[in-house]
Amino acid sequence: MIRVLLVHDACLVRSVLAEWLRREPGLGVYDTPWRTAPGRVRTVRPDVCAVDLDCSDTYGLPPLGELCPRGPGAPPRLLVLATADRPGLLKRAIEAGALGYVDKASPPDRLVRGIRHVAAGERFVDDSLGFGFLKAAEMPLTRRELSVLSLAAEGASVAEIAGSLHLSHGTVRNYMAAITRKTGARNRIDAIRISQGEGWL
Repeated sequence: MIRVLLVHDACLVRSVLAEWLRREPGLGVYDTPWRTAPGRVRTVRPDVCAVDLDCSDTYGLPPLGELCPRGPGAPPRLLVLATADRPGLLKRAIEAGALGYVDKASPPDRLVRGIRHVAAGERFVDDSLGFGFLKAAEMPLTRRELSVLSLAAEGASVAEIAGSLHLSHGTVRNYMAAITRKTGARNRIDAIRISQGEGWL
């Protein structure tokens, strides 16, 4: 039996998808929104976490690292539901060590195949995400810069960004200067506009 934890913030979508997966032989399926996912990982101890990369609780940045805790026992393997037009999220998934990448536009049986491959320790990537991976490889921003910019795009002040990411105010300003330089922007607002246009945010 493959224990699967489905993480998705949209309750209706999550419930329907979980119910559909429960009909598959050999899958034990649990579901949760992002805000309770780290706790559910500890209690369910899944073999695979199948997660939607669009996350509503953390300024659009999924806390992927919280799903693979260090400690006793093997952490769950990570499979992400993604789209090619959000290369910033694909890059975060790569950095988090995801083994599976399923396009949200794929038929449901692709998700089942992905879960089975990832549970066996095999990589699974939908071909339709190829362009997104190329864009992710070209993205000039680091993971931390992307976190700072995502918070700024939500309207957070330097002080709020610093508090949320446990940084000093000066460090946040330095990140914003680096972001502006790397994106070729004139200012913070222009950097946000460029990054959103490129699909990094």
